Amino acid sequence: MESEPDARSAQYAKNGGAPPRKRHIWRWMTCRYRPAAMPPRSLFAVHFPCRWIIVCCVVVAACGCGRKIVEVEEISLESSGVEIRDVSHAHLADQWPMWRGPSENGVAPLQEPTTEWDAATNIRWMTDIPGRGHSSPVVVGDLVILTTAIDDQQKQIVLGYDRATGQQRFATTVHEGGFPDAREVHRKASNANNTVACDGTRIYSVFFNSGRIIATTLDMAGKIAWQKELGPFRSRFGFAPSPVLYKSLVIYAADNVGGGYIVALDAETGQVAWRVARPAINSHSSPLIARVGGRDQLLIPGCNQVVSYDPQTGKQLWSAAETSETTCGTMVALDDMVFAAGGYPNAQTVALSADGRKVWENRTKVYEPSLLAVDGHLYAVADNGIAYCWSARDGTERWKKRLGGGFSSSPVYCNGRIYVSNLAGRHFVFAANPERFESIATNTLGDDCYASPAIVDGHIFTRIGFSTGTQRQERLVCIADAE
Repeated sequence: MESEPDARSAQYAKNGGAPPRKRHIWRWMTCRYRPAAMPPRSLFAVHFPCRWIIVCCVVVAACGCGRKIVEVEEISLESSGVEIRDVSHAHLADQWPMWRGPSENGVAPLQEPTTEWDAATNIRWMTDIPGRGHSSPVVVGDLVILTTAIDDQQKQIVLGYDRATGQQRFATTVHEGGFPDAREVHRKASNANNTVACDGTRIYSVFFNSGRIIATTLDMAGKIAWQKELGPFRSRFGFAPSPVLYKSLVIYAADNVGGGYIVALDAETGQVAWRVARPAINSHSSPLIARVGGRDQLLIPGCNQVVSYDPQTGKQLWSAAETSETTCGTMVALDDMVFAAGGYPNAQTVALSADGRKVWENRTKVYEPSLLAVDGHLYAVADNGIAYCWSARDGTERWKKRLGGGFSSSPVYCNGRIYVSNLAGRHFVFAANPERFESIATNTLGDDCYASPAIVDGHIFTRIGFSTGTQRQERLVCIADAE
């Protein structure tokens, strides 16, 4: 007589190797079974490979149910008691005070920077940067400011350099320890992605550290003035958005899978003026503040929508179900239109009216680099190295041209020219000409470039990686015509 386990084994063999209670599921997964009562087009009729895909999706969905989402504590301007002061930033119009410049749109004031350079030509100065980062240079007064991270020491640092000589003026460690696990940061990213903002009195930095987003403000000598935790952050690929200035506020975005938010702080004290919740979705774009439709709007893509907020109060003005789940680039505005692009999982470049109505769209993927809107036309350099020009009004494609290589850097416009760098250390200059693509120069310096240039007083300031064998060294470079 068979023992009970042997009897069970024999029964399992008759059932195709599966226990009796599970044999129908097993036979369905292995294409051996479809209940007679099931119609041919039912779920049970799915082809074998698809059945395994369905099972995997169910398992992934079940695992996702345990994802921790933290409820964001929203704070209204009325409840915070913070007084918004009408602080002017007009004195920064000829500087480069934050990500994408004085107007946050990648457009430099009128000047005449050089178009040609290499290691031996038109380099005013070059200085080593400790560690690694993707933040772009900011230029205010006699300072060039950027951030870096020294991973093996777990230090996040704000750096200040003399604008005329490149000599380091300060290196302030704002965090030591508390770095995220390497799995929480994309292989292309760093622990110092965010460009600072500077109003000439204070320097506003922000980092992902100890599982939270922490804003640190310094004076112009690099001394910490105040520090403020903005909220928790559940990272998938790291933290990238840069702060923006508005009146007496400094505003930060932090979209993440644990529950996103935008928060405005009093620039002088660090007190929270308002905070609004965002979806629990991973996205990386910095906000844009622009005056469109006769009012100031704080605009941000990502999380499967474009949303406009009142930058003074944080109250939503409108939203549009556009772009993608995850975006990286910053929006741009031109006249009474706004433009956004997204790249994961769906590709879209879209133009919206000042109140969020879609004007036109295409399926061009411009994911990491930001757009440029100049003189009635929209320009883009996509991640895959193709440059585009469209009519801003109706989206008509005027031209496209493959530059070559991959791109993370965002283009900058100055005096009729567009400057942009690729990930192989090639730096392109071409005309902002809607009639045709017109190359002006292609320059080679370094081996990679993730940051975007700042252009001030005819000088180009940029951050470039140089490699020797397995060693990589970042350098801050000032490019200008020889005196």
